[in-house]
Amino acid sequence: MLPAVILVGGQGTRLRPLTERIRKDMLPLVDRPLLAYTFEHLGRYGVRRGIVSCGYLPDQIETHFGPSYGELALEYCVESEPLGTAGGIAFAARDLESTFFALNGDSLREADLGDLVDFHRATGARATILLTPVADPTRYGLVRLAADGRVSTFLEKPRPEEIDTDLINAGLYVLEPDVLDLVPGGRSVSIERDVFPRLAEEGSVFGLALDGYWLDVGTPESYLQAHRDVLERSFRTEVGDVLGADFTLVDPSAHVDPGARLVPPVYVGPEAVVERGARAGSLAVLGGGARVGAGAVVESSVLGAGATVGPGSALIGSVVGDHASVGASCDVRNLAVVGPGAKLGRGNTVDHGLRIGADQTIPDEALRFS
Repeated sequence: MLPAVILVGGQGTRLRPLTERIRKDMLPLVDRPLLAYTFEHLGRYGVRRGIVSCGYLPDQIETHFGPSYGELALEYCVESEPLGTAGGIAFAARDLESTFFALNGDSLREADLGDLVDFHRATGARATILLTPVADPTRYGLVRLAADGRVSTFLEKPRPEEIDTDLINAGLYVLEPDVLDLVPGGRSVSIERDVFPRLAEEGSVFGLALDGYWLDVGTPESYLQAHRDVLERSFRTEVGDVLGADFTLVDPSAHVDPGARLVPPVYVGPEAVVERGARAGSLAVLGGGARVGAGAVVESSVLGAGATVGPGSALIGSVVGDHASVGASCDVRNLAVVGPGAKLGRGNTVDHGLRIGADQTIPDEALRFS
């Protein structure tokens, strides 16, 4: 199978405060970083060489993954300045002399890469874009195709009356090395805005929609959706295989009190604690060392590693970052985010997408919503 260039931008501004200390693609997704699922997908389809192109906090990736992920050998190219998507690909692929994959590392996807390569070779394309249908194309750029799969036009941020297809760019490409000749050095270049339109003019870029899964993980809402999809086994993952038919995974070192309740799908990480009368699930993820106090509820939520939810509190449809603490009798719900290391005093209500910054301290009974 082809080698792959994996682009990792990493700053994840829409996910702050969760990304104030960590790259977006290194945020935990159930029991491993988000980026691991990209590596897993590539490895499943026989990719054995991955070149990671990154700039922001690159050491977090290399320190965690090292030289390989399973059978996928990893190399790292660190940009000294932002080069854009095309520039980043060209920078990482400079020694590649044959067809290769290029993809964004901070999205989740499941598609048959062999079928994509077969289509690319059958059409003689210089570039082939994996496409995916979406319910609301106005948030993305549409890709219009001719009958033979050739890309005719790209349309960014279409108005409702302009929508005549639901296909968008899924951020994974098959590229011939001569495409890199279109990428000038020394400045930031976008493959989506600067390179693909030129290839479309000459009729050498194709698109293919394949059955599968795709999710852009860029907001607290989509971050929670990603956890739900892994727990519900909406697409194939190593985590889903371990969850099994009962959709429950409890680490052997975790402690779940006999008087507590787990409602699948649910994941309870290493050394996590669920106290008497508490409920975790459905759709709950408790990171390593997390603690759910007596009588508390964690539902449709993520409780980060080392984080705590105090007795009698409710965490519903929200995210609590690593090593944060939610005091007793709190109500955290509706896409609220408590940043890593934050301390939320007892009796607070955090609602309507409110975000508590990393390491911020909120006194007892300081926040209320009516």
